[in-house]
Amino acid sequence: MPIFFLRRTALLCWTAAVLALSAAPRLAADLTWDSTTGWKVEEGALSGLTGAQGRQALDLMNKARRDEEAGKIGSAIKGYDKVSSKFGSSVYAPEALFRSGKLLFKRKQYNKAFEEYQGVLRRYPNTKRFNELIGEQYRIATLLLDGAHNHMLGGLIPGFSNRTKGIQFLEVILLNAPYSDYAPLSLMEIARGYQRERSTEEAIDALDRLVNTYPQSVIAPVAYLKLGDLHASLSEGPMYDQASTKEAMTYYEDFMILYPGDSNVAVAATGVDRMKTILSKSKIYLGDFYFYKRSNYRAARVFYNEAITAYPESAPAALAKKRLAEVDAKMATNAIGAPKAPKKRFWLF
Repeated sequence: MPIFFLRRTALLCWTAAVLALSAAPRLAADLTWDSTTGWKVEEGALSGLTGAQGRQALDLMNKARRDEEAGKIGSAIKGYDKVSSKFGSSVYAPEALFRSGKLLFKRKQYNKAFEEYQGVLRRYPNTKRFNELIGEQYRIATLLLDGAHNHMLGGLIPGFSNRTKGIQFLEVILLNAPYSDYAPLSLMEIARGYQRERSTEEAIDALDRLVNTYPQSVIAPVAYLKLGDLHASLSEGPMYDQASTKEAMTYYEDFMILYPGDSNVAVAATGVDRMKTILSKSKIYLGDFYFYKRSNYRAARVFYNEAITAYPESAPAALAKKRLAEVDAKMATNAIGAPKAPKKRFWLF
């Protein structure tokens, strides 16, 4: 599925969720756990429940936590799920979703764990665990990107690896926290995922978003260098179109201008040298075509001069100068710079 379609679909879903948040409960109270007394709402805060409902929710939370500590993970998850679904407007619900996510992650049910964390972020956007939740989502996404197997049936059966799912989760993180430190990291990981799949254009798109949206990020220099490398990988040599060669050269040069003190300046300079050499050679190929195949000396001169201009102190430039001397000799012999025009014929009727 094309990356632009995935982003558009995710954006539409996220917009709908944001519109629904106006009616969502704003719960940010802290819960504290004591193995003796159980869960307790911080002093001065309201649980969101009263009477029998409040006692039932607290009993479920206490039982789920004790099951968790006793290693009864399945029972604990079921208990937390009951709290989050039945008492969604209470202070216990976001904690229940969070703890359920932690347990699902422990059982390597990564997809469900991500969804539980997403449930907290979607339903309780003012949660005090926001950064922690984004960090956990990033952890899951990168694990899947590296080939981790999502487990099914209570974590007993490993499924197939799904790196595409990891990329999709990273796109969700970008929508969840576009101004966090995880945003540029997510774009870098998305690029890495696409590069692994040899989807170079999509990798370039992710890195381009990174350098344009987060130019002050500490990983922006790395992104610039990678953009140069990826465009260079699309360059097919001097006999083909040079659009990718020029793009690669631009990113290498931008890197050297923007980050002159970076330790990889020499790497970028090598990249510029390589791209300029290819570009210069491409001009020689064109010059040779007009010189040897068409005897169009003026056109040949133009391309040989462009080869010199592209990279003056290079081996291709030296060859272009040699070719120019040959062209000049031919032009002197023929006294004109273009092929002789056919003689005009006059017909008498």
